[in-house]
Amino acid sequence: MNKWFKVSLVSTLALGTLVGCGTKEDGNSGKDGQAAGPGEKTKFSIALRTLAFNYVEKSPNLNEDKWVKRLEEKTNTDLNIVLVPHKEYEQKMVQMFATGDVADVMQGSGGVNGKEMAGSVQAGVFMPLDDLLKKHGQNLLKKIPKDAWDQVSYQGKIYAIPEYLSNPSRRATWVRQDLLDKAGLKAPKTVEETLDMLRAFKKLGVENPYMGRQDFKYADTFFGAYDVYPYLSMFEKQGDQVVPKFFDSDNMQKALGVYKTMYDEGLINKEFATINPTTFKNTILAGKAGMWTMNANELLQWEAQLKASVPEAKLEIIPSPTGTDGKGGHYLYGSVTRSYFIKKDVKNAESIVKFFDWMVSDEAEKFFTFGVEGETYKTENGKIVYTSPTDPTAVDEERYRQAFLWMVQDTTYNKGSLDLTPEGKKLIQIYDTVLAKEGRDGITFEPRLESLTKNPDVSPNSDTAPPLLLTHMVKMVYGKEPISDWPKVIEEWKSKGGNEVIKEATDKFNKNEGITMPRR
Repeated sequence: MNKWFKVSLVSTLALGTLVGCGTKEDGNSGKDGQAAGPGEKTKFSIALRTLAFNYVEKSPNLNEDKWVKRLEEKTNTDLNIVLVPHKEYEQKMVQMFATGDVADVMQGSGGVNGKEMAGSVQAGVFMPLDDLLKKHGQNLLKKIPKDAWDQVSYQGKIYAIPEYLSNPSRRATWVRQDLLDKAGLKAPKTVEETLDMLRAFKKLGVENPYMGRQDFKYADTFFGAYDVYPYLSMFEKQGDQVVPKFFDSDNMQKALGVYKTMYDEGLINKEFATINPTTFKNTILAGKAGMWTMNANELLQWEAQLKASVPEAKLEIIPSPTGTDGKGGHYLYGSVTRSYFIKKDVKNAESIVKFFDWMVSDEAEKFFTFGVEGETYKTENGKIVYTSPTDPTAVDEERYRQAFLWMVQDTTYNKGSLDLTPEGKKLIQIYDTVLAKEGRDGITFEPRLESLTKNPDVSPNSDTAPPLLLTHMVKMVYGKEPISDWPKVIEEWKSKGGNEVIKEATDKFNKNEGITMPRR
């Protein structure tokens, strides 16, 4: 068994988290990472984040999964999948690089400078891929946009194969439309109208009118309404300095005030600060929530699963609530959602690049979208006939095949399956109308500011606030600290490393060095 996986497994089980798979015994084409002989399968190990996929985390051994086997058949490969727990992803990745137990292919969560990469690209752990891509990855070079390649490049060289996102507005505001109809209301537009809707849901007996979650993750709608997301991509120019958007004390206090109102009135679960991703989803699918945030591309799958427990349920994506500037929406994603790095000493790198190049082929799109002809779909008069599953377990399996195993694609949505139904076509329209008009962004620095790397307590992630801020945010919503003390929180952040962050951010901005300006 791979040494890194054994370390992960022991640590993970001790924490009560399921890793979900073991490694294979050598027996097809030599050890992991070695070149296959003529006619032999290409064998390599690949570390993948579980992404909180139920199908993945419940699998007794993903390497023996039927879809993995089919993928191996189509690509003439023998994959050794090593799962990295979703919740402990950064911690486990850093641990792996520290011990040198690196899989042949490592999945990153974005570009070369992600926190989980722990400086491994700069340290020479992975190989540059430019020459290999020119010879064996021409489809990848044609299909993937330049800005995605730029994000996985270092010192002018490409170091990873990116999964990309053509529409950065991915997260959306979801509502139970059947509850909205029952309350006799139209979709709200402003924060105040949204609070009134949640109050109406409470009167209907909804247990969680607004579904909260730990660290405000996928529960951050109202920070977007007031444009104060405390995230990595959310810097702005204030006077002669470049500072995080949470420095806007007035609007940050308004946003926190909304959450405290929901807490005080029972519109959000009293234990929201400890609700993990699994509980979050299970509560929603049990019909116990009225409004929440989730990625728009998952709407139809979640609705199918929800209907298993609440047949009359209907989900809708609505415009996110607007605040004082008349705008709203969730943070805009970067152009790269996942990326794949190849270890520098791997002998069969060209075959691994071919494996990913196949991912953007028409054959791959048909396989990942619809499965296997005669088993999950059929062809009539030259057209594919495919029915998306409604059983919750089968829905999980479909999502796993379409999103988890399909490692390189445009992850905005699965156009092939959406085009088959009126509901799918409606979802595409939502992307082109609702989501195209909303979303928050700020000044972004690539690589990550060194001052943030040195001071983790004041450093945010892509969609969670710095630990120092989170502690105060939760206390303020719970009434343990006055919201009016937010200016003091800013001063504490500055004193614990934030002043260095401001100086570095301002210097880089003035030099136009490694900055990306807001897209909206």
